[in-house]
Amino acid sequence: MGGAVEELALGVALGFSAGISPGPLLALVLSGTLRGGLGVGLRVAAVPLLTDLPVIVLSVTVLAVLPERAIAAGGVLGGLFLVWLALTTLREARTAEVPEAGGGAEARLRARRTLWQGALVNLLSPHPWMFWLTTGAPLLVAAWRDSPPGAGGFLLGFYGLLVGSKAALAVVVSRARHRISTRGYRMLLGGAGVLLLAASALLLAEFGSALMA
Repeated sequence: MGGAVEELALGVALGFSAGISPGPLLALVLSGTLRGGLGVGLRVAAVPLLTDLPVIVLSVTVLAVLPERAIAAGGVLGGLFLVWLALTTLREARTAEVPEAGGGAEARLRARRTLWQGALVNLLSPHPWMFWLTTGAPLLVAAWRDSPPGAGGFLLGFYGLLVGSKAALAVVVSRARHRISTRGYRMLLGGAGVLLLAASALLLAEFGSALMA
């Protein structure tokens, strides 16, 4: 029982740290909430629950034998995709109006597009891959060998806080969303674009040099 509690606590600590760390998925949670409301933000926050299974499986089985240049190439590709998302968000921020509450075909299309973008960003970003390859997978395998419930506790704690912390930020942004002016909305949306651009620069700088080496 003590081992399971320790694995749960470790998962909680790692998940919370990853959940609140600035990055492309967090930026999409915030910009998606600003554009489409809480429902969009919560769905984007839950993207790791949909996309991380292949990340975990491949990290444990395949990526361990691939060269570092393959990981670097994925990082560069992810960085370029984030540049496109950042420029699109910054362009929108120049003329955007505060979205009206409610549904409609346009709102549903926006929600689907943002969810798709979040899934693609999470799959292309090397950080989930690097985490599971270097830290998560060894911890998970060790926990499973010691106690399968401990491995389950680690996953529960990690994803509960990874998704939960992003969802909590989406709730905060959503509550303030309809109380801000058009100028404030454009500034917040522009800030999300800058955050995406900064994340893309970090990815390109970190993995571009490794790819060119």
